[in-house]
Amino acid sequence: METTSQHTSSPDRKQSAAAYRNLIVATIGFTLTFWAWNLISPLSGDFKERLGLSDFQQSLLVAVPVLVGSLGRIPAGALTDKFGAKLMFPAVSALTILPVLLLIPARNSYGAMLAVGFLLGLGGTTFAIGIPLVNSWFPPAKRGLALGVFGMGMGGVALSGYFTPRIAKHGETLPFWIVAGALLVYSVIAAVMITDHPGRSVPTDSLGHRLGQAGRLRVTWELSALYAIGFGGIVAFGVYLPTYLKTWYEMSPTEAGTKAAGFALVTVVFRPIGGWLSDRVHPALVTAGALLLAALMAILQAFDPSLDPVGTIALLCMAAGLGTASGSVFALVSQVTPQAKVGSVTGIVGAMGGLGGFVPPLVMGAIYSAKDSYSIGFMLLSDLALAGAVYSYGRMRNLRRDS
Repeated sequence: METTSQHTSSPDRKQSAAAYRNLIVATIGFTLTFWAWNLISPLSGDFKERLGLSDFQQSLLVAVPVLVGSLGRIPAGALTDKFGAKLMFPAVSALTILPVLLLIPARNSYGAMLAVGFLLGLGGTTFAIGIPLVNSWFPPAKRGLALGVFGMGMGGVALSGYFTPRIAKHGETLPFWIVAGALLVYSVIAAVMITDHPGRSVPTDSLGHRLGQAGRLRVTWELSALYAIGFGGIVAFGVYLPTYLKTWYEMSPTEAGTKAAGFALVTVVFRPIGGWLSDRVHPALVTAGALLLAALMAILQAFDPSLDPVGTIALLCMAAGLGTASGSVFALVSQVTPQAKVGSVTGIVGAMGGLGGFVPPLVMGAIYSAKDSYSIGFMLLSDLALAGAVYSYGRMRNLRRDS
């Protein structure tokens, strides 16, 4: 009897070890490619001075890789459904090396920088490759936490913001060589260590047909809206928080950057917490609670409290709410999406989340220019988060996979 028990548990242990191996390797790759994706932003001030750019030209230079990376998740997710992450992860990581190295000769021409920035968007697509991989390896009871841990790879953007300019002080092109070298090593490791789940179902229809099917699912757009609020809020604050702190609280650029990094760190930490909670409570309830917290903190911040301590507490609690929601929404994706369509749906939802981060900074800037106040912008954010909380609770908690 004991021998039989050992034999039956051995495949389970092997599968569990394979699941965690894939999770770790995918998370490292997600972090690295997101660092590469964000290489231009931390150095944009230098590019502005070198090339004599206007504020709009500088913003466009930073925005191009992010927009391309967000939209590129749609085909990347569908291709992962078809070819698997074992092929897609090392291939995309290796291909990202090209635009990283092209930044070296391109850095003296604005047109060349825009073209390379377009190609650099490739690094932002790995999110839609890792989600279906992790989703396939973990059972439903552990899936939320696993997806949340993988989602921590978005911290690659924060790592890039902190380390890239510091590395550049030791050599103008050094950050590009280091990131390219790291991607090369990772591509080889990923090709060896990432494995697709043996039970993975491979779709036989065309890419266009699969994307069309995913686009016709009502739940795809419901999840996209929720992720645009959660992750879009994170992206928006990552982009705009330093400006807000410098303008409203009269901080130095360094101090504002440090505070913004703290906000980003909280969102990264709370993403797996959102996934972990979703393994224990329905992810729609977690999403509703997290967005409600973000809404309440946005209302508090709309009254322009002093930064020490009320404003700091409000902003950090908002970060916790948005980070938790971004983790719980993808636990919801895995729960209500047919397994064979997870990649396609993830691509669309991930794209909408990335794009959702670009509207709020524009709105906040326009309102401040017109009214000399950020209060209306924070109230609009609270309305949006509250609507997401109500929709999550009222509609999404009753969904099942066949919906």
